[in-house]
Amino acid sequence: MQTRVANLNDEDVLIRRAQEGDAEAFERLLRACDHQMQGLAIRLLGSRGAMDDALQDAYVKAYRHLGRFEPGAPFGPWLRTIVRRTCLDHLRSRSRRREVDLHAVPEPSATTAEPGSRLGDADLVRRALAALPGDQRAVVVLVDAEGMSYGEAADLLGIAEGTVASRLNRARAEMRRVLHADRREGGQR
Repeated sequence: MQTRVANLNDEDVLIRRAQEGDAEAFERLLRACDHQMQGLAIRLLGSRGAMDDALQDAYVKAYRHLGRFEPGAPFGPWLRTIVRRTCLDHLRSRSRRREVDLHAVPEPSATTAEPGSRLGDADLVRRALAALPGDQRAVVVLVDAEGMSYGEAADLLGIAEGTVASRLNRARAEMRRVLHADRREGGQR
């Protein structure tokens, strides 16, 4: 799932200009990918505040490392890797400090629909995902949402494949429990 600015040539021009220090060109590249990066960060971190902090850090890292970007390569996947790694760093940092409640559930959107509708089910899944501990949420997002293999997720997280599998199993079971409980309660939380 790759976002392009307008076409390949436009993106290549913007990347070259950004590598030469043109901040406006870099901002245009970010704007083209920002919505996707926000979605990834919110799924991994579970709150808008944490998402904002992580994206700010990731975008600064991307700007600082723009000189390492391979000419001709697509910008979106490169930025996505930086955002994913930055979010995981934030999760590890939060869990070490134990300052942030990893079980905080974001407020449902104003457009929340009845359970059973596509929008209502998506909101339930978001809440169930946000209720997971950060280490479990990370494997669900990486494997189920990002489509990574267990091995790829293990490499990125610095854990064994078996640990990915067991965290994923526990996370899926907990999400099922939360979703079933929410549906039994008629979606009222």
